Amino acid sequence: MADDAPTFVFYRYQPSLPAAIIFIIFFAISSLIHATVLVRKRTWYFIPFLIGCLFETVGYVGRALSSPEYPNFTKIPYIIQSILLLLGPTLFAASIYMILGRLVVLLEADSYSMIKPRWLTGFFVLGDVLSFFAQGGGGGLLTQARSDADVRQGEYIIVGGLGIQILFFGFFIIVTFVFHRRISGKPTRNALTLTTPWKKLLYVLYISSALIMVRSVYRVAEYVLGSDGELLSKEAYLYCLDALPMLIVALAYNWFHPSRVVSRDALQRISVTSLEVLG
Repeated sequence: MADDAPTFVFYRYQPSLPAAIIFIIFFAISSLIHATVLVRKRTWYFIPFLIGCLFETVGYVGRALSSPEYPNFTKIPYIIQSILLLLGPTLFAASIYMILGRLVVLLEADSYSMIKPRWLTGFFVLGDVLSFFAQGGGGGLLTQARSDADVRQGEYIIVGGLGIQILFFGFFIIVTFVFHRRISGKPTRNALTLTTPWKKLLYVLYISSALIMVRSVYRVAEYVLGSDGELLSKEAYLYCLDALPMLIVALAYNWFHPSRVVSRDALQRISVTSLEVLG
């Protein structure tokens, strides 16, 4: 019946307070570094990535708040960690898409991209927006579930949003690989003359994309198996297949920030027409 008591269980274990604190600290430090570089280098396209780092930080704050509540968990900390940890990587993806578009323009290699730079960023960000709202809507429904039917509906919507993310990210990896192969085989003038390590940036894109893909597949499996499944019954899976991969992504761009290649100064050397492509 619609007015039955909720059957959704917030956690099937006591969330680890030490683990949550460790990831709060690391994500907070990464966020601070990203914010500093963003303002100093004026890499405004990296704002979604910074917000994603903040989502991760506050998400683990939610898990830390839930730990001492065991076994009588309250809703607010759970909602905080559930929604923010679900959506953080989607914001990472938005900035990663924009990096490739700017790199294509910087190298003046429009013809090597499967999607023209004018459409490349918009196309992938559109998929990211669809995924973001689907996951957010499903997560909101899940946290307000009043019956098993509500729980399953929320899980299906989240899986749909994650599916969109996997499809677009998979295609993005293909587009990146094809572009990399073409420009390596026949470099453009800019690719030969630029002294910035643009090839290294491509490898960082590969690594971060692969880690986000692994995390997304894990999340799909988590929701497909349901609240009684193996993945939701043990916290170790979350930290090994979500928290750690996303922390590596955040730290990877601390270590090799895209402004080392796609900087404001570098973009000023290309034509006004090319700059307009980036929006």
